[in-house]
Amino acid sequence: MRDPHLAALADAEPTVYWWDDPARPEPAGSLVGDVTCDLAVVGGGFAGLWSALLAKERDPSVDVVLVEAHEVGWAASGRNGGFCDASLTHGHANGRARFPAEFELLDKLGRDNLDAIAATVQRYGIDCDFERTGELDVAVAPWQVAELQAEARLRAEAGGDVALLDGDAVRAEVASPTYLAGLWDKDGCAMVNPARLAWGLRRACVELGVRLHERTPVRRLHPGATAVRLETPYGGVLARSVAVGTNAFPSPLRAARRYTVPVYDHVLMTEPLSAEQLAAIGWRNRQGLADAGNRFHYYRLTADNRILWGGYDAVYHFGKRVRAEYDQRPETFRTLAKNFFRTFPQLEGTRFTHRWGGAIDTCSRFCVFFGTAHGGRVAYSAGYTGLGVGATRFGAEVVLDLLAGRRSELTELELVRRKPIPFPPEPLSYLGIRATGRALARADERGGHRNLWLRALDAVGMGFES
Repeated sequence: MRDPHLAALADAEPTVYWWDDPARPEPAGSLVGDVTCDLAVVGGGFAGLWSALLAKERDPSVDVVLVEAHEVGWAASGRNGGFCDASLTHGHANGRARFPAEFELLDKLGRDNLDAIAATVQRYGIDCDFERTGELDVAVAPWQVAELQAEARLRAEAGGDVALLDGDAVRAEVASPTYLAGLWDKDGCAMVNPARLAWGLRRACVELGVRLHERTPVRRLHPGATAVRLETPYGGVLARSVAVGTNAFPSPLRAARRYTVPVYDHVLMTEPLSAEQLAAIGWRNRQGLADAGNRFHYYRLTADNRILWGGYDAVYHFGKRVRAEYDQRPETFRTLAKNFFRTFPQLEGTRFTHRWGGAIDTCSRFCVFFGTAHGGRVAYSAGYTGLGVGATRFGAEVVLDLLAGRRSELTELELVRRKPIPFPPEPLSYLGIRATGRALARADERGGHRNLWLRALDAVGMGFES
């Protein structure tokens, strides 16, 4: 008998839904010859786009050149789930555990940052389906109910606008028989079309005078006495300062590479739901959702009422390899489809139209970190771990302060001053990441109990806390 979950995948295109859009801009030309500038930005994802845009907003006279190896927003920035979260620390639990003394400030800075993104979208007329829906974390196992209750108490004490929902209340928001409780942060997350956000930031940068060159990879950096030269295939950029935003891809700064690993995440997109299907699941408030397990799904409604369904498997390939063939992983798509219909049995028969995957960067503390090189003329941010849609704007502010040599509220943060523990060389990284994945799966099966391996990671500051 044919598996109905596999049948739902039969016509799914192996491509990113967000990119299947006539609004996708034509690529800018490659850099040919040599140019000079005040600020060179490496990478056309959100980290690079925000760096270029904010640099021009701070000082319209600054000459900015942005170079991107492929097309703006083509990688993680344009193929993620579109959760634009206020958290700078990959969740409250992770932030409180790692930065207890400054977490209250980090929480405020994160919410201010989300407000600033909303203002930017409005100011530049960026058509990216920005919806300030908030996010609903749902418990799908009894042990997760207690965790959400404890989190709700902490969030309420900190003055957060959160609502703890029992089983009946959460199922009244979104109708799934798997839900036992929920925690709704009503204002701390927005849903966006991430590709259109990237393209809108691209347009804003160009309108402000940023010189953009796509299909222009940076092969290496050559520091000089007063400037840094970026070597590209057909020329180069001589810049007084450089902002690097390569994230999941190998940094041109070799010393920065040991702090991150690329992890593959995969996504399915349904066909548009009918009015009857929407009525069957409710979801009138259109929140972003995530379940509260260690291996978790994230999902949301699009502007045309499709369901984006992703997460669960996080796949690391030996040697930090990033390859196009890893974007398609049938065993993960099967798991995603099976779990989708377990969550929403009333949607049986729904088809998936798109399936895709790609690498995100993570570090051992699961949130952004920063660094400088070459006498402070180069600065970077990395390690966003899947929450970079929002946090990259904050990261760009920090990077620009670092390049300016400016002592600011941001550069004084422990989050900025302290780096995560680096990953060990292979094969230790591969073995450790695989062992951690198996241990997290067992913890989900055993009522959240963290075994000796996970407790040891917690003790050395490498435990997953979000």
